[in-house]
Amino acid sequence: MRHLLRALGVTGRIKSPTYTLVEPHEAPAFPVWHFDFYRFDDPREWEDAGFRDIFDQPGLKLAEWPEKAAGLLPPADLALHIEALPDGSRHVRVDAGTAAGRELAA
Repeated sequence: MRHLLRALGVTGRIKSPTYTLVEPHEAPAFPVWHFDFYRFDDPREWEDAGFRDIFDQPGLKLAEWPEKAAGLLPPADLALHIEALPDGSRHVRVDAGTAAGRELAA
């Protein structure tokens, strides 16, 4: 995520949200929130944490481990699937899940 955030123009320290669950950032054109749901044991924790309010705001939301909030997250415009390969390289697949996502991917 750090490389993506830098490419979007985010400056300053970029921390992993593993323990805080969300880290806000400011890109030059829009706000960005980086979520990590790895520590969730129940999808309802997403609702209990008040994240619906953040997802209702304009801006980019990046979510790691979205399946841990299964059924409560709004549909992803774009889903990035990153696979580490044995040779150390990465395979990236982008799936557009909404009309906005298909527009972004075009």
